[in-house]
Amino acid sequence: QVHLVEFGGGLVQAGGSLRLSCAASGRTLSDYTMNWFRQAPGKEREFVAAVSWGGGWTYVADSVKGRFTISGDNAKNMVYLQMNSLKPEDTAVYYCAAALRHTGEYKYWGQGTQVTVSS
Repeated sequence: QVHLVEFGGGLVQAGGSLRLSCAASGRTLSDYTMNWFRQAPGKEREFVAAVSWGGGWTYVADSVKGRFTISGDNAKNMVYLQMNSLKPEDTAVYYCAAALRHTGEYKYWGQGTQVTVSS
């Protein structure tokens, strides 16, 4: 069982920055890759970024590449999403998700944190 809690969302003006955090707890966290998704009102959930525990690799979706950075801190069991140059279209609920490394199944999800970017 893995428990995920996101925090750090809020209201920011366009062009601003936010850092989202995801606190992970549970056994064998190294069996998972950590991901960020987002879902805007009326839209499907969208993949944003992924990182392996230990930071061996990261991946960022084209839609946010160059603006968003994902990172992880093994010692603290934390995953971060640094979001810069925010745009109104980045407004969404952002979710942290743990995916099984050997199957890719998104097995555990956090409750989400709201990010609102005003123009």
